[in-house]
Amino acid sequence: MTLQQLQYIVALDDHRHFVRAAEACFVTQPTLTVQVRKLEEELDVDLFDRSTHPIRTTEVGARVVAQARVVLRESEQLTALVDELHTGFNGTYRVGVIHTLAPYLMPLFLTRFAEAHPNVKLIIDERKTSRILKGLRRGELDLGILVTPVDAPDIEEIPLFREPFLAFLPEGHALWRKRRLEREDLRDRSMWVLGEGHCFREQALSLCDTPSSGGHDNLHYESGSIETLKQLVLNGNGMTLVPALSVDTKDPHVRRFNSPEPVRQVSLVVRKPFVRRKLLEELARCIKQAVPPNLLNGPKGAETLGLKG
Repeated sequence: MTLQQLQYIVALDDHRHFVRAAEACFVTQPTLTVQVRKLEEELDVDLFDRSTHPIRTTEVGARVVAQARVVLRESEQLTALVDELHTGFNGTYRVGVIHTLAPYLMPLFLTRFAEAHPNVKLIIDERKTSRILKGLRRGELDLGILVTPVDAPDIEEIPLFREPFLAFLPEGHALWRKRRLEREDLRDRSMWVLGEGHCFREQALSLCDTPSSGGHDNLHYESGSIETLKQLVLNGNGMTLVPALSVDTKDPHVRRFNSPEPVRQVSLVVRKPFVRRKLLEELARCIKQAVPPNLLNGPKGAETLGLKG
């Protein structure tokens, strides 16, 4: 059994096609096929059902491939550890970022980080939380930037800052004259929220009991964008909740909440064990330097909203 053979079966599990798997591994299809068959003979099991199109990983094969991913990742970690000890952090890193953070956080530090570390290449991939966690576990991503806690024993969380939730109102709204809001003010209010699968939606739902599409019973809008929700408010009615980085806090449409203010914890996340500690430390430092200082500890008396499901 070799690491190369493990790479081949992982690629075959990913692509479900011998030719595409071979191309991903930069070998010929016959070479990959022979090596996969040799591994099956050594283990005395069929890892793949070749009678289906696309091919299918067998039940035993799925367990073997899952362990192969662990072995390959640990091998990569060993190489990365030695490399970092010798040369510091460099190379290519794939970073998953949730949609409700990416357009507001990444521009604050990304260019500065790239200029300070020309030997580091960051590949940024916007995904929902569930897909970032899946990507970390499958080795498709090296790091994630998302809202925690995720309560996963195989995931390490490095807290960065706490971001308040703010209300965003149209002019003339019933709450317009209030300088700060209470949570009770949201009760029975028409509220625009993000679509299913966004953690910000789940947190917003913990603050309002009856979300709706701006008060219109004949509308159901599955938005994936904070900016879309803001425009719906400005050009219609209803209200929405937004993260603090997405607005100018002096915007007349923005209202803060009285204590305890609802906040979300933003963190770097990696799959355990992650040995490239210098990269984590530098990335965390750059992000903390870039965000407004008042977010580093969050507002006094704040309540961190968790994730549902």
